Amino acid sequence: MTATKLNSHIPKTIGLIMDGNRRFARARGFPIFKGHELGYEKLKDFLRWSKDAGINTVIAYAFSTENWKRTKEEVGYLMKLLEHIVTDKAEELLKEKIKIKFIGQLERLPGKIQTGIKKIEHDTGKYKNFTLVIALSYGGRAEIIEGVKKLAREEGIQGISKLREEDFGSYLWTAGIPDPELIIRTSGEMRTSNFLPWQSAYSEWFFSKTFWPAFTRREFQKIISDYSARERRNGK
Repeated sequence: MTATKLNSHIPKTIGLIMDGNRRFARARGFPIFKGHELGYEKLKDFLRWSKDAGINTVIAYAFSTENWKRTKEEVGYLMKLLEHIVTDKAEELLKEKIKIKFIGQLERLPGKIQTGIKKIEHDTGKYKNFTLVIALSYGGRAEIIEGVKKLAREEGIQGISKLREEDFGSYLWTAGIPDPELIIRTSGEMRTSNFLPWQSAYSEWFFSKTFWPAFTRREFQKIISDYSARERRNGK
């Protein structure tokens, strides 16, 4: 599917909550870790579909601040998977010619992952046509609190009193990244889960019942078509 096959109302920025890896694995008798591996492979598919559809930016929710509360074994595995992706898979990511940016409490991640993140961001910074933003150790409320702290450090109390709504975004982790017009959540859960609470004020939400590793191109196309048919008022 290309952008010319749809009308002009293609979302340029999509938010993505990739939910259901663990339940997908359990339903098929796989180890939980296999579900996460398949989830990573599905993300690569999703990025190709998005580029074909004329979308410019995908913001993917990969690991939340709440996910640190999972079992030590699962968190440890996820960190190893992340390390593998940002180090061993780095060349694979570069071949896609996608600009990659990470947002969240990145300082909480292991040192090797932080080093890999910095290198990927540096090496892919030259690409302009498509951007993948990976929300990692991310929480929307934490982002807003950090934004207020940053504002206070840079502008002082007087700066806070003069703050305008349209300016606050420049103090968030997503500064410079367009707000998502569309957010997709898989697995049937009907929650926003602390994902981009400031940026999603006027986003259209689609909740898919499909577990993330089983999400298909056909369902993606249907969501984009349904979005294109909606009239967006942005609060007006």
